Amino acid sequence: MEQKKNYQIMLDTILKGLGDEAPTLMLHSCCAPCSSYVLEYLAEYFKITVVYYNPNISPEEEFRKREEEQRRFISQLPVKNPITLLTQSYDPNEFYEAVKGLEQEPEGGKRCFVCYRLRLERAARLAKEQGFDWFTTTLTLSPLKNSQIINRIAEEVSQKYGVKNLPSDFKKREGYKRSIELSREYGLYRQNYCGCEFSKRDT
Repeated sequence: MEQKKNYQIMLDTILKGLGDEAPTLMLHSCCAPCSSYVLEYLAEYFKITVVYYNPNISPEEEFRKREEEQRRFISQLPVKNPITLLTQSYDPNEFYEAVKGLEQEPEGGKRCFVCYRLRLERAARLAKEQGFDWFTTTLTLSPLKNSQIINRIAEEVSQKYGVKNLPSDFKKREGYKRSIELSREYGLYRQNYCGCEFSKRDT
C-alpha cells in the first residue's frame, strides 16, 4: 500500500523557496466558497488566474450562479497580488462523454476521479499555453474529496503538459473551517451538492 504524502508540508516547502517576485498560478476553482480560503492564502505568494471550468455542473443555471459568485468574491477580496477570472465555456457533453459508463458509481468513486482529471487537465493545459509557472485546484479543500488521489492525478497531468503542479491539501490547518467563515462574511452562495446531476441524486 502506497504511503500517504503530506501535501501541506510539501506546499510549505515550496512557498518558503519562492523568491521576491510573485510567480503565476493557474488555479482551477469549482465554486466561490471552495476558492475563498485558497485565494486568501495563496494570493500572498502568487499572481493568480482562477480558471472556472466545470462542465460537470448541472443544470446550466447552477453553473452560471456559481460563476457569478466566483466573480463577485474575487472583486471583493482584498489581496496582496492580483487575481483574475478566466471562465471556460459551458459544455456538459465534455463531462458526460468523460464519465460514460460510470453513471451508477457512488459519489466520491471512480466517476469523480475522471471528473477531477478532466478539470485538472484543462487547468494544466491553459497554464502551459499561457506560460504560467504553476497550476493547482481548490478541490482539496473539501473534507469529502480524496486529496491523495487529486494530487496523484495532478502530478500525472503535470508531467503530461510540462508545467509544475502546486501540491495541496487545503483542508489542513482548518482551511475548510476558514472557508465557511469567509462564506458567511461575504454572503456566498453555498450549494448542497458537488455539482453534477449524479451528486445531486446521491445527496
